[in-house]
This record gives sequence, structure tokens and C-alpha cells, in this order.
Amino acid sequence: MMIKNRSSLKFIFLLVIVALNLGCDQVSKIIVRKNLVPYEQITVIKDHFILTKVENTGAFLSAGSNLPDFIRTLILTVLPVLVLAYGLWFIYSHKQLPALMQIGICFLIGGGIGNIYDRIAHGSVTDFMHMDFILFRTGIFNLADVSIMVGIALLLINNLMAAKAKKELEASDEELTTDQAQH
Repeated sequence: MMIKNRSSLKFIFLLVIVALNLGCDQVSKIIVRKNLVPYEQITVIKDHFILTKVENTGAFLSAGSNLPDFIRTLILTVLPVLVLAYGLWFIYSHKQLPALMQIGICFLIGGGIGNIYDRIAHGSVTDFMHMDFILFRTGIFNLADVSIMVGIALLLINNLMAAKAKKELEASDEELTTDQAQH
């Protein structure tokens, strides 16, 4: 009974991470929709961080915005809903995944739900942040996109850590085998 309760609490914690990502995204978009007119620019940090409201009917950097409505809906709404549902099922059914991996997946799910909600409720995704780092400039994005990028980063870090641990284990096993062969 204790294990089941602990497992349930862990899943609830993961759902809270999803909800926080979704909530921050949606609150920020509500503020932007109410207070900025399309293409208005507000400088937050001189020439480096600018708020600019745009409505994106496509995916990342407007990819797919010129597709026919049916295809765009299928690719940018239906397919992602299925992938996000699978992601929730995956973290629920694979309880032994590393914590960093579970948290990364939750960031991806929270950000994904935020953008899909916009597509369904508003017909487009509200993007509003633009950064210029002198060496490179971002497109216009939102907090759901930030959640998705953080989720990807966490999954990459998890994979790098797992690969490093595997190499260390293999080196340790090889050393042990060599020591045993010498004795």
C-alpha cells in the first residue's frame, strides 16, 4: 500500500509540473493578448529582449502556416494531442524512469498543451518574446516554447549522464576483469 501511495504522489507531483508549465504559459499569453496590439514592440532590455505580439498559425517559426486547413489541423493539433497523451501514459506507466527524464517529459507536455490549447481556443498560438544576443537572434516565441526547450535540455542532460555512467561502469567492469585475469 505504501508503494502505491508513493507512486501516486510522484505522479501527482509530475502533473503539478505539467500544470505549472501550462499555467505560466497561459497567464503570460492572457496578459499579452489583453495589453499588446499585434506587432507592437516593447523593449524590456535595450535591444536585447523585446516583447512583440504575433499570432502564429504554424508551428515553430511559423512552419506549416501555409498548409491547407485540414492538413495543418491534423499535423499541428491532432497528431500533437496523440503524442502528448502518449507522453502522459508513458510517465504514468514507466514509474522507474530517472527523475530528470520524467521532469523533462513533463516540461515538454506542459508546453505542448499550452500551444495546442491556443490553436484550439484561438485558432493560432500567441508568441511575444524576441531576444537578440548580438551573435544570434531568436524568432518570436512564448513560454510554452521555453518549456519545450527546457524539457529537451533536461532529456539531453539525462542522456549524457546515463552515457557517462555507462562508460564508467564499463571501465570499472573492464578493470575488474583485468585484475581477476592477473590473479
